[in-house]
Amino acid sequence: MVLTENLIYEILSVVEEIPEGKVASYGQIAKLIGRDKNARLVGKVLGMSEYYGQYPCHRVVNHAGRTAPHFYEQRNLLLDEGVEFKDDTHINMKKCQWDC
Repeated sequence: MVLTENLIYEILSVVEEIPEGKVASYGQIAKLIGRDKNARLVGKVLGMSEYYGQYPCHRVVNHAGRTAPHFYEQRNLLLDEGVEFKDDTHINMKKCQWDC
């Protein structure tokens, strides 16, 4: 798959819609843009989002609610928004997943 500017902004525009205090999974975002099987692509785009502006990428986790392993600020950013954790690295998805 070719990663175009339009696709990048399509992903980032969905991320921008995630409300404060909520999280979405990579797969959820992929599904919202009509690319159900491209959760990894979403992760790749989020990894380079800083080149496209300020987006709340900290609100995106994996399907099990696990935070990104090398995004050390993510936990504190989410805690500051009132996101509930089950343990050190997992969000309580039942309470905090974005219902879009």
